[in-house]
Amino acid sequence: MANMTKNRPLSPHLQIYRFVPTMAMSIMHRITGGALYFGTVLVAAWLIAAASGEEYFAYVNWFFGSIVGQLILFGYTWAMLHHLIGGLRHLMWDLGYGFDKDFATLLAKANLVASIALTVLVWAVVLIVR
Repeated sequence: MANMTKNRPLSPHLQIYRFVPTMAMSIMHRITGGALYFGTVLVAAWLIAAASGEEYFAYVNWFFGSIVGQLILFGYTWAMLHHLIGGLRHLMWDLGYGFDKDFATLLAKANLVASIALTVLVWAVVLIVR
């Protein structure tokens, strides 16, 4: 019986690939997708507290009003916007556009910049209206 593993090529890995913006945004898209699951649990907890009575709702609002709660909400806002913009980028690819290497890199960089800018804008509006 012949040794089949001797002639098989090795799969490339991160030591072979150069870390590029499109790779980083692909990884971030997956991470933000996972983070949205946990953030949605917090939204559900807030809704459940609102339905459970004034005492529970006040406690959850206190937590979300604390520094830790505000940081979590800020991160959740960024994750939602980053994942949304990444999803639009993927939709564009599904339609057959944006495969040029330079343009794909530009989109990856724009994804990060736009998600940060939109998050700051959303929070600025919320803090002003408050």
